Amino acid sequence: MSGDQLFKLAAEPAIDVVKAIEPGQLGAQTPCAEFDVRKLLNHLLFWGPSLEGAARKESVPPPAAAESDVDLPADWQPKLIAHLEKLSASWSEPAAWEGNTHMGGPTEMPASLVGGMVIGEIVVHAWDLAVATGQNPEWDEDVLRFIHKEVEAGAQQGRDMGVYGPEVPVPADAPALHRILGLTGRNP
Repeated sequence: MSGDQLFKLAAEPAIDVVKAIEPGQLGAQTPCAEFDVRKLLNHLLFWGPSLEGAARKESVPPPAAAESDVDLPADWQPKLIAHLEKLSASWSEPAAWEGNTHMGGPTEMPASLVGGMVIGEIVVHAWDLAVATGQNPEWDEDVLRFIHKEVEAGAQQGRDMGVYGPEVPVPADAPALHRILGLTGRNP
């Protein structure tokens, strides 16, 4: 299966995770060291329009304010669910994965590279939120195999950019989700 066929299968468990987050859990620490639940939800909302625009080949810059200066809106839950649904719909179009696109800035990148990064971000950050809020989502194995291939191809670049932490060793026969998490610097 291709990325456009898998995106909805990646987003559905992420949406379920967001729906189950309680307001009292916003201060819980996630496995993503720099984010508690509130900050990670805010991160997803902050970059959402840029990632959705990338699927349409539109350069949608992030807000002018720094991410750390933007507060999580009171209606974060319906906004994030709507964002994930829009993101899923736009990246489920085969044309989203063709040609080049932008991720909110002037630099063009292959759309398939951006799409792979976006689908990986959705799953990994949904897992971060799930761990912090006591949930156990499951993703389709085809989705996880696809994401593992994408993350593996760009893991060193992600570490060089500070997006991923140092690799956490995971056995080669571990579940695909665990291997993805290890590549991103998370301990499954």
